[in-house]
Parts: sequence; structure tokens; C-alpha cells
Amino acid sequence: MSHQNPPDATRVSRIFFYILMFAILGWFTYMQFFGVDERRLNVNSDSMIYTGTFTWEKSDETSEEITVPGRYDLPVGETMVLTTRLPEDYHENTMAIRSSLQDVKFYINGTLRASYNTSETRLTGKNSASRYIFCETSEADAGKELRIELTTHTYNYSGVVNTVLCGDKTDIWLNILNQYGPATYIAIFIFFTGLVTILFSLALGMIYHSSFDMEYLGWCMIMGGVWMMGESKLRQILVPNASALGSLCFVMILLCPIPILLYADSIQKQLHRRLYTILGGLALLDFAVCSILTFFGIADYIETLPIGQIILCSILVVVFIHLFIYMRSSRRKSDRLLLLGLLASIICISIEAISVYFVTSISGLFIGIGMIILLFVNIIRTLRNLQDMELHRQKIEVEKSKQQTERISLQMMQTLATTIEAKDEYTRGHSYRVAEYAALIAKELGWSQDEITNLKHAAHLHDIGKIGIPDSVLNKPTQLTEDEDNLLKKHTIIGAEILKDVTLIPHVAEVTRNHHEHYDGSGYPDGLAGTEIPIYARIIAVADCYDAMNSRRIYRNALSQDEIYEEILKNKGTQFDPEIADIFLTLLTENQIPDLDDFSESSSTSNLADDHRTISKFISDVVITIKAQEYAKNYDLLTTLPMRNLGERLTAELMQQSDGYLIFLDMDNLKKINDIHGHKAGDRALKLLGNLLSRYSDEGVACRLGGDEFLLFLPKATHDSVTTQMQELFDQFRLAISKDIEIRSATLSAGICMCTAGDNFENCYQKADKALYYVKQNGKNQFFFYQQIDRKELLTSSTGKDLQLVAKSLRESGTYIGAMDLNYRDFARQYEYMSQLSIRSQCHCYLVMVTMETAIDTIPNIEAIEQALECIEKAIRQKIRRVDICTRYSSMQYLIILFEPIETEIPHIMDRIFMQYRQQCDNTDFRPTYEYLVIAGEKQ
Repeated sequence: MSHQNPPDATRVSRIFFYILMFAILGWFTYMQFFGVDERRLNVNSDSMIYTGTFTWEKSDETSEEITVPGRYDLPVGETMVLTTRLPEDYHENTMAIRSSLQDVKFYINGTLRASYNTSETRLTGKNSASRYIFCETSEADAGKELRIELTTHTYNYSGVVNTVLCGDKTDIWLNILNQYGPATYIAIFIFFTGLVTILFSLALGMIYHSSFDMEYLGWCMIMGGVWMMGESKLRQILVPNASALGSLCFVMILLCPIPILLYADSIQKQLHRRLYTILGGLALLDFAVCSILTFFGIADYIETLPIGQIILCSILVVVFIHLFIYMRSSRRKSDRLLLLGLLASIICISIEAISVYFVTSISGLFIGIGMIILLFVNIIRTLRNLQDMELHRQKIEVEKSKQQTERISLQMMQTLATTIEAKDEYTRGHSYRVAEYAALIAKELGWSQDEITNLKHAAHLHDIGKIGIPDSVLNKPTQLTEDEDNLLKKHTIIGAEILKDVTLIPHVAEVTRNHHEHYDGSGYPDGLAGTEIPIYARIIAVADCYDAMNSRRIYRNALSQDEIYEEILKNKGTQFDPEIADIFLTLLTENQIPDLDDFSESSSTSNLADDHRTISKFISDVVITIKAQEYAKNYDLLTTLPMRNLGERLTAELMQQSDGYLIFLDMDNLKKINDIHGHKAGDRALKLLGNLLSRYSDEGVACRLGGDEFLLFLPKATHDSVTTQMQELFDQFRLAISKDIEIRSATLSAGICMCTAGDNFENCYQKADKALYYVKQNGKNQFFFYQQIDRKELLTSSTGKDLQLVAKSLRESGTYIGAMDLNYRDFARQYEYMSQLSIRSQCHCYLVMVTMETAIDTIPNIEAIEQALECIEKAIRQKIRRVDICTRYSSMQYLIILFEPIETEIPHIMDRIFMQYRQQCDNTDFRPTYEYLVIAGEKQ
């Protein structure tokens, strides 16, 4: 759509407006130059000048009455001593003098009152920087002698005595500000204008992938501004270290040829690059030599400055001649204007450079005007260049627009693929609610509908990084360890990495990375503070925390609205942006935060554009898919029960809602079953218990913790009902395993803890574990309530009590005839003990292996095998001595340790065992055999 010229009335109004503005500017300028200086109405600068008589006490013990200010013949490095007698009616509180590269000392009646010497603090040079030195005085000093000592190590300011001021320190500063403030203002303005020019040029360069000569002009302006600030009489209040700024003033003069040459070279399209390179190298060489001389205290910058100024003037002349020749042939008016601007700037820079040798420098007004003219002309040239570049860019955009649909589809597919490979804990509901709350805040901030829509899309993905965090951390219902907490915090970085290439949703990566940053800088991952945190992330941080507090969690119920209000108010300005927090608190107070439980995402986005709805649907599908995959991976395929992470989370959630009993179950002898009959038998036992526990999943939660451990939570149960249910569970388990010979040695042990709604899961879990431990200590194959354990048994740590429990367990273990109840691990310990005993006592023990071999071409059934094994076990028990030890080694083998038998008697012992076996078992499909060896321990 083309734009028509404005009507005549509009054009006339526009011209009148500009005339009016220029007239106002002219009136204001006239008043500043020719009007009354109202600053002098309150502060009379003449009244601040100390009018007393000063005497110069020379080193040859002569004296001379001198006029202040003035300059006198004094050798370099010699101290100039000035004395005066303060008037009898003296009552001022401050005296001041400006040092010109001088060390200054104030003495009153021989007592040092103030001194200025930077020899211990400056890094380079042999002189202190010029600045105002203040000495505190009072009425008590009236009539006393004032002595001022001035020392400099350069001829430029040797013997210089500046005006001595007296009065109130604030008034003195106001007087100085009145005199030298304009020059400083111009310097600061030029400096920041140069900085903006550089940033603007760099931004254009990034956008258009090209370089602009405005960048070098900006550096020229920055150097000019620093130069002027270094010459300013106010520099000691501009920066903490005035000495550095004073040195920087001379450094800028030495280095400013570099950006001037780069600027001229860019304008002339590298026409004279070789010559400019040589001139630039000469300027750098001069800077290096001057810096070395200054660093070693041989000659300060001001003493070597003439050479640098000669180089600068020569370069300016060469550049101006080249530019004049180049632009004279140019047809662009902007190039001719640029030539005039360069001429004005060169003249102003030359005048300013020469003024360095005078006590009073030029105000900087003209160099400021010259720089502004040069900048204005360069902006015109840059805009002309941008027009040409924009035409080229539009051609590229036409081609890009054709590929837009394909690009969007590709981005969505890439994001979907990345997301499916990871995991996410938060459901769609959380992200959706955060998006809606964030939209309410953005609306109060006056954002456009497009901005609000982008914010909502970013909010949908703000926690996507949690899909890269392990389940054990995300779903842990107990308190996280420090390492786990640090791992969880990485979800912001993971999310930003996942979304870094997604440009379809503006700000999505920065939101994902920074939504846990705190306004006071204490957040993570980057420790950003204040407005360093992107506004999108600051808004979502408030919305995210509100939904977290307003929702039920594993470890707590949802907070009340009053509690949420107080929490946000308490963290305003520390965790949250104060403005955003205030807006949200107002929404809370006015009940404008809706209950989103009944909202659907489709209804909230029905009025958005089709592409926005597509994005929302894409995000929702991703989250739903990940959630489905997550639940599928959280169930144990063997027992069909939830795995530990999911089970503990579900249990903790249910514990927040209801009273109940938490039961910690352990299957005893599983390892023995696996060792003897194989893991298939052990799996059958686990599957059997899983089927029994799954019956309680309708009202409660049952899960497999891992290995042979299970967790069961029965809500709304009583002590009697739990006792009944556990007794039924134990009976059903015993009945089921009695039908399977290989797993009949399995038993159950359980610890039970009574819980009330809202109890901490971790505490109840530990109590149930303690109850289970109590059961293990007292014989296994039973269940016990934590609340019934004797408190003294839980609190005492006496080893005597533990020993009593062990002794009791041993006494109640029954008649001991061979250690048939030992598992293989305990048998191995006994074997090691016997081995060491053989060394210490010189006794002989033997290890015997009994193997049940089957007849050739015979495949007996499991019942026949178990019957034969029962018979051989009984025979071993009956025929070995009480000091001998035996255990079942595998499904068809036993191990026996014979303690100090006569070796020749071993065949007779084994014959008696086998004869006893044949008397008890008439099955001829099995034949017991044996082999033995002496136990020979290794000496340690």
C-alpha cells in the first residue's frame, strides 16, 4: 500500500511547528549566553578568592612577595614554599588550591593539615595529576601562619601558582561547577554520543552483515570526549582515580590518529590503505615510546606530547587533502556536507590540542558543535547506504517468505523429536495455568495481544528442561540431597539448550533459562539481577511460583490464598520484580485470578490465529506424549506394580489426603532361592507377592522398591483392620508357596507405621523401616507395628542390649545338628574360620561336596528331585556330628565341613550317610557321590 502526500493543511501545520520549536530553541540559547547568570546571585566567585599576601620563601633562604595566581621561575623538582598570615577575622571552614601536576601540602602554624601526593598510588608517571586540594580550617586558625608547598617534576608547570580559594566547601565546588561545568557537560555528551554511535553501527552491522564507517566516527567521538573529560577541572568528581583519567587524556591524543585513519579509509573505499597503515604504525610507535618513558618515570606524557601532536596534525592534513580530492568528484550532497563537517572538526581538534599548553583550556563548545555536525552528516550517508542495502534485503526476504511454512514445520518437528527423547514431570495443567496467569500480568502491563500470545507460548515450555532430569530426582518424595538439588537446577540450562534453535516463539529460550533468576541476584543459573533478567522471565517467575503454591504437592497440600499473598509480598524485591509482584498482588486482592481447574486450553485460545492454535496444540501433544511414556516406564514388568519413584510419589500424595498405615515388606530367603533354584524361581516368588499386593491397589498404593522389598499404604484403615489384612496376606502367601517346592523357603517380614494426614513421607518411611528391622532381629516371618516397639529399645544404643537380642535369637533357634540353615555366604564365613583355625591349632578339617547324580537316560520330575534332596538332607543331619557344618550349595549339591576327622574314616562317614539315604529313599533314579579335600588356610 503506497503512502500519499499529506494535505496542504497538514503540511502548513508541520512547517509552523518546526518554526515554533526553532524559535524556542533560539530564545533559550540567547538567554544562556546574554541573560543574567543566576548562578552568581547566590555564589560570588570573587568573594571566594583569598586576597591575603603570599611570600615565596626560596631555597637560598631569601623571600619574595608574589602575586597569586602567577607563574615564577623555579627549577624542576624543587619545592615552592608560599606563606601567608590568615586575617584576625578569618572564619572560613575550607581553603583550596588547584594543583597543576603538583604535589601539595598545607601547613597551619607548622602543623600539616592536608597533603596531596600520588607517588604511592599511581601506576605510572612521575607527577601527581592536576586536581583541587582542600584544607579544612576554622575560626580558631585566625591570625595563624598558612604555608603551602608546591612540587612538580615537569617544566610545563614548574613555578605555577593557581588561585587560592577560601569559604564553604560546597560553595567552592558550586563556583568551580559554574565555571567549568559546561565544558564537562559537552565532554560527557560527546562521549556517550560516541558510545551510542558505536553500538548503533555494530547493531546495523549485525542486522545487515556489513561494516559501517559510523563505528570509527564513534571511536573518534569517544576519544574526543575522554580527552575533554581528562582536561576538565571537574575530573576528580567524575571518576574515583583522577590520575588515571589525567593520563588517559594524553593517551587519547596519541591514539586518536588510529580511528581517524580508519574512518577516512572506510569513506574512501581503501584507496590509500597502504599510506594510512604506515601513518597508523607511526602513531602506535610514538604511543609505545611515550608510554615506556612515562612508566619508568623518565618523561611524563605531557613532556613528550609535542611529537604526538605533530603526528596528529600531519595526519589530519593528509586525511583532509585526500578527502577533499575524493569528495570533490562525488555527486552526493551528503559527501560534500561530510567534507565541511570534517573541516570544522579538524579546526576544533587543533585548537583544543594547542590549548593543552595553557592553564585555562577551551570550553569544548566548538568541538562539540563540530562533532554533532559530523555525526549528523554521517547519519545521512549511512541512511543512504541502508536504502541500497534494504533493497537487497527485501529481495532475500521474498525468497525467505516462500520457505516460511516449511521452516515452521521443521522447527516443530525438531522440537518434538528433542522432547520425546527426554522426560517431563509437570503435567500440561501446570504449564497451561502458568501461561494464563502470565497473560493476566502482561495485560495489566499494557502489552499487545501478539506479545501476550508469545508470552503464553513461552510459558508452555518454561519447564521443558525437566525432561532431562532423572526420575529419581524429579519424583523423589523426600528431601533432595545437595547434589540432587544442584542436578535439578540444571533443568533451566537443559531447556534453553533444547529450545535454542526455536525462533518461532520469541524469547522462549531465555524464559526457559532465566525463570528461576531472583530479582536480587540470588537465583540460578546465571545469577542475574534486576532488569538484567528478561521481562518475560520475570513475569513467568511470579506466575510459576503462584501455581506451585496454589497446587497440591507430594509433600504438602495447596496453600491458602492468604498464605500465598503473604509469601509473594515477603519476597517482593528479593525473589520477584517489585512492579510485577505488586500487579499480581492487586489481581489477587481484587479476586481477578480465575480458578483454572475448570478451564480448557482450547477455550482460552479460540480467538487466536490459526498458527498460534497450531503451536498450542503442538506443545500440548508433546507434553501428553511424554507423560504417557513416563507412566509406561514407571511400572515393574514382573510384578505389574509401580516402581519405586512412582510408587513413593503416589504414596506421599495419598498420605497428604488421608490417615492410614505405611507397611514396609521384605521377602526373606530370596537370595537362597536364587542361588539354589535359579532366578526364575525367585521371579516366581516375586510375581506371586506382587499379585497378592496388587489387590490392595484399588484403595491404597502398593509398589516394588527394588529387589525383595515392597511398600504398601492402606488409607483409612484401623489397627485391627490392618492386623487382619496383614494376617490374611501372610496366610495367602504361605499357602501359595507351599504349592511350589522351589520357593517354599520364602517368608515375609513387615514393619508397619501408623500415619495421619499430612505426615512427612520420609519420617513415616524410616519408622516403618525401624519396625522391619525389629522383626528381623526377632526371628523374621512376622509383622510388627512401630508404635508398639518399646521406646527404650529405640533410644538406647547399649551394645549389651544388642548382645542380649543375639543371644536370645541363638537360644530360640532350636536344636543344632549341622549348620543346615546356613546360607552359602554364612557357610563361606565358617569355611574361612575353619581355615584360620587349622593354622592356629594345627588341626585338620576337610571340605566335602555331595552331588546327587541322576541315572543315564532318566529325566525325573521336580517332585522326585525334591523328595531325594529331602532324604539326603535328613541323612546328613542324622549322621554328621554336632561340630560339623553343612549347607546346600546348588540345586543338586551340598557342602560339608568335617572338623578334625581321621582321614581314613571319611569314606566310612560318607558310607553311613549314603546308607541312611537309601533306607529313607527307594528312588533308584538318583545316586549320591562325594569328593573331599583338606582345608589348608593361607597364613596372614
